Amino acid sequence: MPTSVIASPPTGGRSNLITIDMKNYYIYIITNYNNTVLYTGVTNNLERRIQEHKSKTISSFSNKYNLNKIVYYEQFSNINDAISREKQIKGGSRKKKVSLVNNLNPEWRDLSMDE
Repeated sequence: MPTSVIASPPTGGRSNLITIDMKNYYIYIITNYNNTVLYTGVTNNLERRIQEHKSKTISSFSNKYNLNKIVYYEQFSNINDAISREKQIKGGSRKKKVSLVNNLNPEWRDLSMDE
């Protein structure tokens, strides 16, 4: 979502309204009811993407394994940082992914329900 920032006015002038595109990107981990399968993804709209997983509107790995509970996410302002982090997490062991979730969300509750 673009964010408006008021720039300092030049001497004797009026304020200029500058629009800066402050895009957010997210990596996330979703799982199923029993927390047996983990999936890591990246998106620029976390709310929409989780809703897609929950409603199964897109045929995917998450549909096959009924993954619809978001248990972990991180936010980035740079897409390249988000993609790098996604690759790092995907390349890690299940044990490392479980540790990430346990540190943020030890009850493994569905974070989309916390809104």
